[in-house]
Amino acid sequence: MILDADGKPCRACNSMTDFMKTAGAGGSGSGSGAAAGARPATPPPSPPATSASAASPGATPAGEAAPVPLECPPDLLEIGRGTWTFLHTAAAYYPKDPSPQHRADMTNLVSILGRLFPCGDCASHLTEYAAAHPPDTSSRTSISQWFCEMHNDVNVRLGKPVFDCARVLERWRDGPADGSC
Repeated sequence: MILDADGKPCRACNSMTDFMKTAGAGGSGSGSGAAAGARPATPPPSPPATSASAASPGATPAGEAAPVPLECPPDLLEIGRGTWTFLHTAAAYYPKDPSPQHRADMTNLVSILGRLFPCGDCASHLTEYAAAHPPDTSSRTSISQWFCEMHNDVNVRLGKPVFDCARVLERWRDGPADGSC
């Protein structure tokens, strides 16, 4: 369980699964074995469905996390998906031949996101990645590749599969060649 600056479990840094596992263990997260700010090497497994939950209407299949009610603050997974969707889409619609202002704005977006992202661990990783690999804002293709490579760096850290960056514009702008979407 990742804790925020106040020592409380951070909603923006943990998934609802993390909270459910901690609640199920009867602790506040301090006995979880994870240091504050530490990110697990792989995403936590989803809790198995019980026979009671499997029989109830709207039950979640075994191995899948239950959906988070809309009234709940977003967790790390929801924030991450939304942020990646925005960043990849912004890159896919970035000008082919950007003006100096477009280039400055995209560089500033990356910098600002590294300061304001709600999960401090994620924000630090973004800042470190951008310092080691400055964003290439010279064209739509280059910034799309940069975000794809950064996303793959995160995926590797989390034990998730990497995406074929040669297909990034197909995924985020053009759609499949077969016209299926």
